Amino acid sequence: MSSDRLMRIHSAEFRAMAERVLRVTELTSRLNVLPFDDEAGKAALFEQILGKPLPPGVTIYPPFFTEHGLNLDLSERVFINQNCTFLDYAGIRLGERVMVGPKVTFITGGHPVDPEERRLYLTGAPIDVAENVWIGAGATILPGVSIGRDAVVAAGAVVADDVPPASLVTGTKATVRRQW
Repeated sequence: MSSDRLMRIHSAEFRAMAERVLRVTELTSRLNVLPFDDEAGKAALFEQILGKPLPPGVTIYPPFFTEHGLNLDLSERVFINQNCTFLDYAGIRLGERVMVGPKVTFITGGHPVDPEERRLYLTGAPIDVAENVWIGAGATILPGVSIGRDAVVAAGAVVADDVPPASLVTGTKATVRRQW
């Protein structure tokens, strides 16, 4: 998985990423209208989206959304409920036996806070979710977060900081950090 990233908008790297986003958006649009029991169709589309077949025992209930797909690393026996979003520009790893509730959002990309740089760059930091983690419905996992083994993220939580192993995190957390 990549480390913290800074990508200049309007660069060749950005154009390549934008092309991939358009391709994956087309693929996920097709995936999300397949009949629920079309396992072969879903498997073929997931292979195109992820760049490899789904690992054994992985279950993903559509609708499913990702912007890139190639930076999403799913381990065996991962369960992803419906209507989840994976913005995987900087990389997302889900360890074995991770369970993801409906409407969970993983975001690895953003923009600099400085107004002068905001329209010039994309920022990114990977998300790493260890084994046997449960992420409740509607949670949001932000760039650079690591979630430790056996942890639980409560429904609706906004996770901006690392989560220690074998712990429960709850709630939202918006605090003034700086002003300009």
